[in-house]
Amino acid sequence: MLEHGGRLRKAALAYDIAEADWLDLSSGLAPWPFPVPDIPLRAWARLPEADDGLEQAACDYYGAVQVLPVAGSQMAIQLLPRLRRAGKVGVLSPCYAEHAEAWRRSGYIVREVLEQEVDFFLDNLDVLVVVNPNNPTGLSLTPSRLLDWHAKLARRGGWLVVDEAFMDNTPQLSLAPFAGQVGLIVLRSFGKFFGLAGVRLGFVLAERKMLKLLAEQVGPWVVSGPTRIVGQACLLDTEGHARQRQRTEAASERLARLLAQHGFEPHGGCALFQWLITECAEALHEFMARRGILLRLFAHNSSLRFGLPADEADWTRLAQAFEAYAKETQ
Repeated sequence: MLEHGGRLRKAALAYDIAEADWLDLSSGLAPWPFPVPDIPLRAWARLPEADDGLEQAACDYYGAVQVLPVAGSQMAIQLLPRLRRAGKVGVLSPCYAEHAEAWRRSGYIVREVLEQEVDFFLDNLDVLVVVNPNNPTGLSLTPSRLLDWHAKLARRGGWLVVDEAFMDNTPQLSLAPFAGQVGLIVLRSFGKFFGLAGVRLGFVLAERKMLKLLAEQVGPWVVSGPTRIVGQACLLDTEGHARQRQRTEAASERLARLLAQHGFEPHGGCALFQWLITECAEALHEFMARRGILLRLFAHNSSLRFGLPADEADWTRLAQAFEAYAKETQ
């Protein structure tokens, strides 16, 4: 399996620090989970049903015509390659590594391309995968640019797959309203913005025939009854959405300032994380880990992703760790 953030238990064992004593900034998750409603006993005792309002709540929240709930957008990433024959796939990189891996495992020829290379290679691709905003770079592409790529692909039966896992803070940039078009597939993650990654919920937005084909791959009852209740409650909580957007944006800006104050100007980011390229990425990751602060290391390009601290104690702890690092490396 590929390396990911959030492997706190592994870090606790490696550094002999109890899980409860860590400040985990390794995942791009909002550190303030939405409140979980009371789960009726019947939700645990009965098979889940699809006419409980979850799909409509998701359509209203995302601005989509139809959606397919899945057990996290990761499930859709792994299943989409089954719906095409072998071909050439472009993945705008660097990005979430599971995208390229899923297509490679299914026998496709995968080319990882930079933003400025897409137009050059597009005519030779059957599928283009874009993470927008990108993880970990934070790069955001405009809807018009993405729709132009989609139009070129769709004219010859190609697909544009857009992973919008970090889009909740910038819904005006989402392609959700266009997801009824043939050849456009939008993936949305629930757990990141709502701070509830453990419920394993995501949504696929696409035209009806595509969702039907994907539903056949997913199978029945893929999203549990309790998860459906939690998801619907959170998607309908409009006051909570506004509050979460305000505090994540404020925290992300504060994190960027904190990094810059200690000589680490971020190279990118979004409302849920900041991204730093530095030749001392591995050393800084190790230094922080020895102090119970877990970051996400990308060794291949010597970069780090910082998630958001949750409270003042976390902010103080991170700032003090940077001060200690500066003293040690003087």
